[in-house]
Amino acid sequence: MKENPKNYLTQETDSKPTQKPSDTREIIVLRWGHRPQRDVRLTTHVALTARALCASGFILSDVEDPGIEETVRKMTNSWGGTFHFEMGTPWKKAVHDWKANGGVVVHLTAYGENIQTSDVLNRIKSLDKNLLVIVGSQKVPSSFYSSEVSDFNVSIGNQPHSECAALAVFLDRFFTGEELARNFDEAKMRIVPRARGKQIKK
Repeated sequence: MKENPKNYLTQETDSKPTQKPSDTREIIVLRWGHRPQRDVRLTTHVALTARALCASGFILSDVEDPGIEETVRKMTNSWGGTFHFEMGTPWKKAVHDWKANGGVVVHLTAYGENIQTSDVLNRIKSLDKNLLVIVGSQKVPSSFYSSEVSDFNVSIGNQPHSECAALAVFLDRFFTGEELARNFDEAKMRIVPRARGKQIKK
């Protein structure tokens, strides 16, 4: 009698993740225009997306929101890895210091060069420099589009969309999917991928 074939609808898929994406340059996400009374949930999701998709850190510019900082630090403590978080830094200072240290500034905007139909991502990667990725909350100042602020204006499609979605697509394209298999060091919790149900290793 032949053995029953594996049931691929229910089998566990706990393959060993990679340690880090092959591109290890520093990527810091700068969140501009956060309004504490209305943007807490979305800004928190932007920060957690940055962390989960292998950005190095997060700057909440110009304002302070301790609740977001606490959430991000708790997540990092439980789920592993290192993730820099700072808040209250004026965006102009952050951009100036980044450029002064040889870094590149990428502004994610629906009005930028389309990441699919242009070679903008290849041009960014070819510079082999650390990236500061700006994502706005409210309407950004027109100066953000200038070369004095942004070295690249990049769009994830040219339709209105969420800044959280834009950041996720940008990071995934940048790391070519490798970030999705990262194994975070010193994690106290880890999700085991499964076709059905939920499993967390502690």
